[in-house]
Amino acid sequence: MSDNSIRFRPVSRRRVLAAGAAGGAVLAAAGTVPRVLRAQPAAIKVGLLHPVTGAISYSGQQARAGALMAIEDINAAGGIASMGGAMLEPVLGDAQSQPEVGAAEVERMNEEGVAAIIGAYASSISLATTQAAARYDLPHIVDVGVSDQIVSRGLANVFRFGPGFGKIADTAITNLVTINEAAGSPARTVMIVHEDSLFGSGLADLLNARLPEHGFEVLDTISHPTPTRDFNNVVLQLKARQPDLIIPANYYNEYVLLARTMLQQRVQPKAVYSVLGGAASSFRFLEEFPGAAQYIMDCNHWYDPSNPKSAELRQRAEGEGLYFTYEFFLDYCCVGLLADALERAGSAERPAIIEALAASTWDGHIMPYGPTEFVDGQNQGARPVNTQILGDDIEVIFPTEVASAEPVFPMPERG
Repeated sequence: MSDNSIRFRPVSRRRVLAAGAAGGAVLAAAGTVPRVLRAQPAAIKVGLLHPVTGAISYSGQQARAGALMAIEDINAAGGIASMGGAMLEPVLGDAQSQPEVGAAEVERMNEEGVAAIIGAYASSISLATTQAAARYDLPHIVDVGVSDQIVSRGLANVFRFGPGFGKIADTAITNLVTINEAAGSPARTVMIVHEDSLFGSGLADLLNARLPEHGFEVLDTISHPTPTRDFNNVVLQLKARQPDLIIPANYYNEYVLLARTMLQQRVQPKAVYSVLGGAASSFRFLEEFPGAAQYIMDCNHWYDPSNPKSAELRQRAEGEGLYFTYEFFLDYCCVGLLADALERAGSAERPAIIEALAASTWDGHIMPYGPTEFVDGQNQGARPVNTQILGDDIEVIFPTEVASAEPVFPMPERG
């Protein structure tokens, strides 16, 4: 990483607008407003719709922060050149962790004239917001929502940048089999702990269907609501059955509480192997609860650690007091994807943006993806990675071409 003293820090959009307004007032008073200022192209309104309050607000806040940093960067670099340097103007929305509120926010954003929407993090919320946006042919880039129902309804306005349930589950199981076989196949039994919304339930169904095909026995599947404040009963069930593998699928707060309770009750599986674990690939989790976090594996959204842009963006995020989570950098990339489409469209008209997104080959991201290519709204270049918390960092263990460490399996006993 570059030294903090020379790290580029984007100028705040608020400061830019305030300075511009003050300067414009002085010039107007002098009667010398340049023509170029009077001809400044209209800003392009971009809806940033995330659950920034409610049960999953931490993830929504992280997503919003990543999107806002990307907008500042694009504006600082001159805006959308093909539209005369038009600036991006964020229109913020809060889904309050509820699908119906997310859909209502789409209605408001449509009335405010947004050119596109980015969000809405959770699968259940994204399912509602994409459907609401379709009524207005409003382009909607989905950042995280992994339910494949989001892109299987034939909605021409919907584009999911990251991978979905099916691809993530397939990758997770393939890599699990590889890890297990390399260690002499010590793991055979599994228990799944998942939150009970569309995200967790859908993933649990996929895992229950596919794990037995690869020789794993699913001993039990335990669901829980979000929020859940006590995992003692769940962990007692895990302790009684003693599975070789525990697979959690839940949001950040519940994941952390589950992992801490397992450590306190000395539950020692051969691996905690997460699939879309809400905290398993989180620097915040590692920093706050290193004992509970150690050796946990995850198949999830992650950046390409071999890309120099990744280190720069991580340093900038942490310099702003933020954790470099997948919500942050996925939304940062989604704004870049939209900006690329606007450049090629040369227009903020919704049909033009949809057409440009559908033809995207964007590769300016920091993900371990191929070039963007949408088929039925799903980015075919997207893929998850496997991570493992080792020491004081989160390492990539698969795919091998971007791996930064070898997997540690079975995991050593934790104190």
